[in-house]
Amino acid sequence: MNVLPVTLSGRYVRLEPMTIDHAEPLAKVGLHPELWRLQPAPVETVEDMRAYVREALDLQRRGAAVPFVIVEQAGGEIIGTTRYMDIAPAHRRLEIGATWLTPSRQRTGANTEAKLLLLTHAFETLGAIRVVFKTEVANGPSRRAILRLGAVEEGTFRQHLVATSGRRRDMVYFAILESEWPAVRERLRSRLR
Repeated sequence: MNVLPVTLSGRYVRLEPMTIDHAEPLAKVGLHPELWRLQPAPVETVEDMRAYVREALDLQRRGAAVPFVIVEQAGGEIIGTTRYMDIAPAHRRLEIGATWLTPSRQRTGANTEAKLLLLTHAFETLGAIRVVFKTEVANGPSRRAILRLGAVEEGTFRQHLVATSGRRRDMVYFAILESEWPAVRERLRSRLR
């Protein structure tokens, strides 16, 4: 499983490999406090967003992540980010995470199509047998969104991560297995119709 930067295109969104040049466009749409309330570190300024992008690109250089910007097909505006992370080629496993959309594009189908693109690539091109999602216990909207994808909740890791503020984060893990992918794919396609 060789996970490399790639452009993935759908009807509504396109996922493009993240570059440092995306920091300012991301800051234009991503400095909303509600996006960062339950994240490991707040992103409040253009410089914070630049650091966020630099960190994602550093993880990519180390083979631990492949970050994308989410681009709206109509108009070409960047509306958020997502990434493959915690990549474990020997186990044919990866995580989809670090996903956020500017508030005006939430609940529009953009996230559903982005996940369909990422999952299709993971299972059908990369040969993944397991795709993981995790979110904080306190993040009810994210938990519900992951369940709507068709992922199975597998358990809670208590005090699993610590935010930069020192807040201990209980994380809920979900996964989709290769055998579950055909049903999940159809569910996502029907939601987009």
